[in-house]
Amino acid sequence: MLLSAARDLIEECGADGLTMDSLAARAGVGKGTVFRRFGSRAGLMMSLLSEAEAQFQAGFMFGPPPLGPGAPPLERLLACGAERIGWVLEFGELARAADASAYNRFDVPAAVLWRRHLELLLREAGMSADPWLMAGALAATLEPERILHSVRVHGMSPGSLVESWRELATRVVRGT
Repeated sequence: MLLSAARDLIEECGADGLTMDSLAARAGVGKGTVFRRFGSRAGLMMSLLSEAEAQFQAGFMFGPPPLGPGAPPLERLLACGAERIGWVLEFGELARAADASAYNRFDVPAAVLWRRHLELLLREAGMSADPWLMAGALAATLEPERILHSVRVHGMSPGSLVESWRELATRVVRGT
């Protein structure tokens, strides 16, 4: 009931317009009920993103190649970035709102898993520099706020974002 009401409010006023007060009013419950269920606005946003994030994670952990196991590391890295760009274009407002309200957005489990996956692909590809640090740098290029700004303000197409990701990731892995 609460998540359904939250989705309705986001459709009406966007992720930034969703408040705990408006959610409580829409759901016909007290504000305390909303806070007990989600803990914070970040918790609410993460709950709304949970299914989409789980599907994205299942794709790179268990899905078919090139996103999933079985393809060479660079191909997987390229597919992973392209898939993340698509994910951000679909769910970026929620992700941005969750990042903005999370205490430490780099330590939430979904962010840790995403960066760890990039790190492992870089290691498998033979990255000689620090793969953890390089994974963080690559992940920063795919942050929701950056992608949404590129599309909305600079008019970049999803295809040009994916192509830029391909060139960046290829150069990082190959050292060119």
